[in-house]
Amino acid sequence: MFILASSSPRRKGLLRLLLPDFAVVVPMVEENIYLSSLPLKDLPLEESRLKAYKVKSIYPHDEILACDTMVMLNGKALGKPKNEEEAFQMLKEESGKKQIVLSGYTYLGPKREISRTIKTEVYFAQLSDEEILSYIQKFHPLDKAGAYGIQDNASLIDHIEGSYANVMGLPIEDISLHVFRKRIETYSPNKR
Repeated sequence: MFILASSSPRRKGLLRLLLPDFAVVVPMVEENIYLSSLPLKDLPLEESRLKAYKVKSIYPHDEILACDTMVMLNGKALGKPKNEEEAFQMLKEESGKKQIVLSGYTYLGPKREISRTIKTEVYFAQLSDEEILSYIQKFHPLDKAGAYGIQDNASLIDHIEGSYANVMGLPIEDISLHVFRKRIETYSPNKR
């Protein structure tokens, strides 16, 4: 059995593009590694390894895939906003700037472990206060790191360099190539 170790509906939807049938198990780990002494860029990969090994300890004969994604702006991690005011401040800070989205994923399979970090650069458009408020009211981004979802089709993003799916939370192009050993076209739901 193939298991996605995640509670994210976005990751589930993305993995379904590669694999139609899999189980979902929410890894019961405390995500307190952010308090560790590791460099910030290494944290998503370490979180994914913790999640994967936790689920593997319960399902030792199954294939496990876990992922953790972090949004970084000016060298600091942006988490999920606690309220609309914090979401507004985050989006105002992101306006007109480049941020880095890092996803670490870990695959545990028969006699094989793959752990990789994927980076995407996201360039925000210059946003007015009215545009930010409108976005928050329409999309309620309190459950999203950095206070936005790239899939919302809002005009927040000017452009990206790298994997669109990675910004959504699961770098399916890289997973396809390294886990499933097949190449897929870069995923973008807006591609014509």
